[in-house]
Parts: sequence; structure tokens; C-alpha cells
Amino acid sequence: MKRGELAAALKIHRKEVRKLDFELRTLQSAGRIIGIKNGRYCLPSDADLVTGTIQFRQSGSAFLRPDQDEETSGGVQIAAEDTATAMHGDRVVVRLMDGGAPVRRTGPGAGEPSGKVIRILERGRSTLTGTLESSRQFHFIVPDDPRFVNDIYVPNPARSSLVPPPTVGDKVVVKVAEWLNRHVSPEGEIVQVLGRTFEPRAELAAIYYKYRLETAFPEAVEKEVASLPDGVGRRDILHRLDLREVPTVTIDPDDAKDFDDALSLETLPNGDWRIGVHIADVGSYVRPGTALDAEAQKRGNSTYLVGTVVPMLPFKLSNGLCSLKEREDRLVKSVLFTFSRGGRIRRVEQANSVINSFKRLTYRQAYALLRHDDLKQIRRMPLPPAHQTGSTGRPLGEMSNEDLRRLQEMVRNFWAVASKLRADRMRHGSLDLDMPETKIFVDAEGYADRIETIENDESHQLIEEFMLLANEHVAAITRKAQLPSIYRVHDDPDEEKLQEFRQTAATYGIQCGDLTKRQEMSRLLGRIRSHPQGHILRVQLLRSLKRACYRASPDGHYGLHKRDYTHFTSPIRRYADLIVHRVFDYYLMKYEGAKSERGSPMAPRADRMASLAEHISITEVNSTEAERESVKVKLLEFFERETKK
Repeated sequence: MKRGELAAALKIHRKEVRKLDFELRTLQSAGRIIGIKNGRYCLPSDADLVTGTIQFRQSGSAFLRPDQDEETSGGVQIAAEDTATAMHGDRVVVRLMDGGAPVRRTGPGAGEPSGKVIRILERGRSTLTGTLESSRQFHFIVPDDPRFVNDIYVPNPARSSLVPPPTVGDKVVVKVAEWLNRHVSPEGEIVQVLGRTFEPRAELAAIYYKYRLETAFPEAVEKEVASLPDGVGRRDILHRLDLREVPTVTIDPDDAKDFDDALSLETLPNGDWRIGVHIADVGSYVRPGTALDAEAQKRGNSTYLVGTVVPMLPFKLSNGLCSLKEREDRLVKSVLFTFSRGGRIRRVEQANSVINSFKRLTYRQAYALLRHDDLKQIRRMPLPPAHQTGSTGRPLGEMSNEDLRRLQEMVRNFWAVASKLRADRMRHGSLDLDMPETKIFVDAEGYADRIETIENDESHQLIEEFMLLANEHVAAITRKAQLPSIYRVHDDPDEEKLQEFRQTAATYGIQCGDLTKRQEMSRLLGRIRSHPQGHILRVQLLRSLKRACYRASPDGHYGLHKRDYTHFTSPIRRYADLIVHRVFDYYLMKYEGAKSERGSPMAPRADRMASLAEHISITEVNSTEAERESVKVKLLEFFERETKK
């Protein structure tokens, strides 16, 4: 319909035509309607058009992620020659070819429709980071992100107003000008110099810029943090369960920056063990409605780049007041599981508590305590370098024989229970999707120093099982109480994706049956584990599964095979866990009569949970991509330095 026809159909008065024009422009710029020949408008689907976000591959081809309200359920594949002047992340209009019939039969996006970009609705970003290079005739920027497939021409840097001017080999930020002709590379202007390419600070700055990671906190947040106490006072522990005399430890990686979970062990008079899972009570300091809470919500989570962290919370909280450091009183939320010596759960309690960690253990130290009886060998376990971690803890070599034996008994008792929990979990259909991690460690100057393979051994599994148990328990009690909350959800995989992987596995000599059956999936994982190309196959299998996300509904977790699951155990680094802690607080007050020196907590609001879950799922993906990029950068840096030795 034309504008006049729309006005007549909507019975719009002549005085309101300007408003109609404004709405039409707004809808058109958003891609909700499309302008076609003779001044007419239509819905995109009526003209075989789809709006969405374009995602490029390094090859130059791309695919479209349709907007949520589009009828096209899958992606739309776009050949390199059909991308027009679109760049990675732009919102575009794509015309479907052959009426949207699936014309691609092989390669990425097989079975999905193909299309052609006909309009750019909105640029994904106006600035990029990259390296300044030159040829005989001109200077250009090679974008860091290989999905930006075109170099960007820039004027002679010697004429730049920047002081000092950029030079070839610099890592820079370039502002991209309007790009109208895909046969000519886009042009831009250097607006900031970050340093020399491959220099650690410059590479880190580029990642910060690209993923919009803020290293500094707003002034209002810093003021609120400055008013917080430096430690736990007497008033803070009123109405809390005092567990400071109960033996408690933390077990974390060498390079852990913050410590938000701890385990305690008590032997009860009847011989049962009471194992406490204690999680930093971040909510005691980060209150709803504060600038601190708003900033934590905006960030969504901490981002752990190689050698450094962009924290969700300021240092005073993330590495101080909330971090469960050795020999420091700390406020926690506790889930206390009473186990028989056979590993069966007899009772579960939950409370707001206060603890004092006896020892900060690394995974290496915990593994040594599990595996070795010789105390001399255990004492030789080194501390992590101070520049890598938020706290090294005391050296094992300085502990008495009595304390070491007590520590060893604790860790071994933890594993005695955790091993049974793990075996039971696998027996009931949980999938073992863990794989060895290649970890890069840096020296005191921030340069990649060494690469290690981190195995998911018993020390890791010990912690994992108790964290899983606490997450499942909290998810179950909030669901049964019908309290609005946030859940960690992992949807069942698509049958087509599993069938594709089944065919891939066959090319590696692995025959498998119907992978929609959990038992068959478990058998496949067992075969992959011992296969020479097991790492590649496991990565491809993970890509065949759906990505876990946050949701306001308890929709279950495919990988863990659990009906109830949430994230409760890392509130220092995940805003989702902080939300769950607030729901947990409300549960304790309403259903268990708990008291607090701060008064009754606010009832959780159902109307906010869905949007919060969507937001923190997005920030999680952004952080994951930034972390992966930092790994790639550090790997390049490491191998370049090695070749020069």
C-alpha cells in the first residue's frame, strides 16, 4: 500500500499525516516494513525479504540471523558476492532466492535458504581495531577480526592530528566512513593509537575496545564501595550460623583471582559427614537500587582474559571483602549436606553463615594431598606466582605435620563422597563433556610465559560435584516454592545436527546409533575419549549441541540430565548467581523463618526475570568471545617469542 492508502485505511486525519510519516520512517529503519516500487510499503515476508544481523566467515561468505519476529526459523546463507557493502554485525535486509527454498546442499548452512543483501539498516559498529600497514601507494588497516574481510584505506598517518602520529605496525582504532561500493575497499580515519601490535598492553586494549569491556568503574560506584567496611564486624554476623570453627578450605586454580566457594567438613556423633558448600554472600554488600548493583548488572559477569580480569565488581569486593581468603572471616550462603559414609544424602540444610577458611589450596596441592602419603613430597608443592593470583595462601612447607594430616584427611573424605556422586550422576545419564584445557600463563610483565595442559582430574571433579549438587538443590527449592528466579538451561540438541555429527564420526571410523538416545550418546563419548582424533571430534560434537543460557523458566539441563539447575556458586563473577542469592534470601526468610540485621529482603519480581536472563546470556557470550580472542593473541605472542630464542 502507498502512504495515502494506509492513511485512508487507518482513518488518519490530515493533521496527523506527519505522525504517520514518522512512524513509517521508524518502522522502515527498524526493518519492520520495506519500501518497494512506486512508493509502496510491504511487510518483508510479503516480498521474500528477511531482516536480521549478518555474520561473516573468514572466507567472505556470510549468514543472516533473522530478527526474532521473523518467520524464517533458521539462518539464511549469503555468498561472498551477494553481501554488498555489509560488514560483520550489521543489521541488513536480505532478499531470499527462489522464494526461500533451501538451495544449499553442502557446506556450512546446508539445507538453509540462500539470499542476497539489498539494504543496510544499521551498522553494527562504526569503529574497528586493527594493525596499520602500508604499500607503495597507500596506507591501510588490517582489521583484528578476520570476519571483517576488507582492509580499510586511511590517509597518510604522517598528516594525522594524533600526537605522536601512528606508524606502520601500530595497533590502532579506525573510524570507518560511509561505504557505498563493494568493489572499492572502505575508507576510514585513525582515531586512537593503542600501542605496538603484539605488545601485551596494546593487544589487551584492543580486546577491551572491541568487546566494550570497561576496566574502570564509574565514580558513583567507587564512592559506594569506599563506604563499605574493610572486614566482617560483629553486627554483620548477627542472626547468622557461626561456622568459623568448622574446618573449611577453598580449592581453586593456580591463577584464581577471586575465591567465591569453599567446602567444610564435620564428623557428626553418629559417624555421618556434614559437608558444607559455602558461597560468598555478595548480596550483603551489593544491594538492589544502588549504583554498584546497576554496574554489576550492566557488566553481567567478569571477563577472564589471559593474565588479567575485567571484574564484575570492584577490587575491594572481588578480591577483598567477598573473596573467601585464607584466615579471614567471611559472610556466606551455605548449603549443608549430611552424608552417610556410603555417600547417601540424609539431610540438607541451608542458612546464611559466617566462615573462616583454614587453607587456600590450588588444584595441584589438593591432587598431591589425594595421591601422596609422603608429607615431604606434599611440602614441596609450590605456591602459585603472586602476580598470577588474588591470594597465594600459606606454603604447605610451613604447616605442621598435624595440620597437613588433617588437611589431607579432609580432602580425601571430600573425594570419597564426590566420587560416589560423580559415578551416580554418570549412571543416571549425565554426559561427560569435559575435555583437557590448554592454559596460557603469563610472566610478571604480562607476556605469555608457558603453556600447560590442565587435566580434569580428581581435584577438579571434587569441587565440580559439590558445586553441581548445591546448584541443583537451590534450583529445586526455588522452583517448588514457585519463586521467580533465573535458571541455567541447556536445551535438547536438534536431531538434524546430531545426524550430521553421526555422519562426521563415521568418516573417522566411529559408528554410532541414534544419538537422540542418551545411552548412545554416552557410548559415543566413551569411544571418542580413546580415539586418536578425540579432541577434534569432541569439539565438533560440542558444536552440534545447543549453547547453555539463562532463562526465567526451569527448563532443565540436557548435558547434566537434570530437571533443576541454576547458577548459585559464583556470585563474585556472575550476576545470575547474585540474583539467585536474592531469591535464596527471600526463601530463607519466608519459609525457614531466618532473620537478618538488614530486615526482610524484597520479594523477587517475575516481570524482570526474563529480560535479566536474556541480558546476562548476551554478556556471557560477549565475554566468552573476548576470552577466546585473548587466548589466540597470547598463543601468537608465545610462539613468536619462542622462535626468536
